[in-house]
Amino acid sequence: MRLSASRSALAVALALGTSLTGLPALAQDAAAPMPDGVTHFTLPNGLETVVIQDERAPVVVQMVWYKIGAADEVPGKSGIAHYLEHLMFKGTDTLEPGELSKTVTANGGSDNAFTSWDFTAYFQRIASDRLPLVMGMEADRMANLNIRDEDWQAERQVVLEERAQRVDSDPAAQFAEELNAVVYDNHPYGRPIIGWRDEIEALTRDDAVAWYDTHYSPNEAVLVIAGDVTPEEARALAEEHYGAIPAKGEAEPRIRPQEPPKRTARRLEMSDPRVAQPRMIRTVLAAERDPGAQEDAAALTVLAALLGGSSQTSYLAQQLTLPGTALWAGASYDGLSLDRTEFMLSLVPAEGTPPEEAEAALDEALAQFLAEGPDEADLERVKTRIRAEEIYSRDSAHGRAYDYGQGLSTSLTVQDVNDWPDILDAVTAEDVMAAARDVLQAPAVTGWLLPAPAKAEAAATQEPAPGTPDEQTEVQG
Repeated sequence: MRLSASRSALAVALALGTSLTGLPALAQDAAAPMPDGVTHFTLPNGLETVVIQDERAPVVVQMVWYKIGAADEVPGKSGIAHYLEHLMFKGTDTLEPGELSKTVTANGGSDNAFTSWDFTAYFQRIASDRLPLVMGMEADRMANLNIRDEDWQAERQVVLEERAQRVDSDPAAQFAEELNAVVYDNHPYGRPIIGWRDEIEALTRDDAVAWYDTHYSPNEAVLVIAGDVTPEEARALAEEHYGAIPAKGEAEPRIRPQEPPKRTARRLEMSDPRVAQPRMIRTVLAAERDPGAQEDAAALTVLAALLGGSSQTSYLAQQLTLPGTALWAGASYDGLSLDRTEFMLSLVPAEGTPPEEAEAALDEALAQFLAEGPDEADLERVKTRIRAEEIYSRDSAHGRAYDYGQGLSTSLTVQDVNDWPDILDAVTAEDVMAAARDVLQAPAVTGWLLPAPAKAEAAATQEPAPGTPDEQTEVQG
């Protein structure tokens, strides 16, 4: 199962088709105009549903997004959201463990799931005439999950092994975990999605059942169906399979501890003999996309693309990479987050360039950008590329399903998702500079992941025990 940071993100019978002729015309729940082929409605039990009709191929994607993730866990139970994601494949009263995935595979499809701080999602991609089959199985585990005594401990061990492989044996992942814990003083985004090892080891079947019983409810979920299906067909199937599942009470507001204002810059350094090349990450908290108020996030999106997009024409590439100071210099930002998120700068010095010299060059380049602002031609080029990427993303039914699912799972409305391309297109140079002043002049957390110093390298030749690398971590605040 995938973790998303990212977060993201994995018999036998054929379903009999359901006759859907003679259905009345489907009315949109939302009054605002929708993009062609997109329909939005909510079932009486609270299950919000988006249908994206795309008849180019006889394939359909079903995604169910639960508005619950790792940041909603209570202290001491980190990893429970991801752990339950694993257990959701362990069967129901009518499905044996693993039978859902085996059935999907036997019918020529694929399925998987992923957990983030803000949501947990499950999906299948399959021939469109098999949609009743996968919808029935997904609805079954929404209502009737059966966590057997013989399964929960074994699956907890699987999660521990996943953590060992993805985090505990990877210095870059360990560094990211340490850095994240320093970035967030109070908000649960500072906890790893997969969980801290000692807390995973303490998770029980009762913990998993309580999480499922409390949060896996149709009124806390979003159903997205994309592909070769009409809105009428999708609604009839949703009512048939999900409509009878009762909501588990009222959905509670997602209120979390928030971050206090940052007043000091902080530095973190970690060295490890397995690291071949120094690398730097600098991060600062930034605005997220909010319902009806996405303009700040749009400006940050354009700023990140201007400073450090993937091409060699980005500002930092021109200032640092092409002159030979850095092998890589980039910027990243993703506003799809329930609470304040991160604006990041990253840097890999060129061979022979000391880390402090490369960082000083980065600071000089950023100061120059703040003084001069973006070149108008570069701004238009970046916005054109963003527009092209948005258009290209709509060419994928799975990608469009992901956009609506993640948006609705992080408090946005369907209209917010629809409006996003136009809001991006309206970003001005003044908007970019306001965003730059917010994130480039704020107290940041700067972390360096370095190769082990000379004495640590010498000690490493004495064959340390497996799983016990020579690490040095320093936090200054």
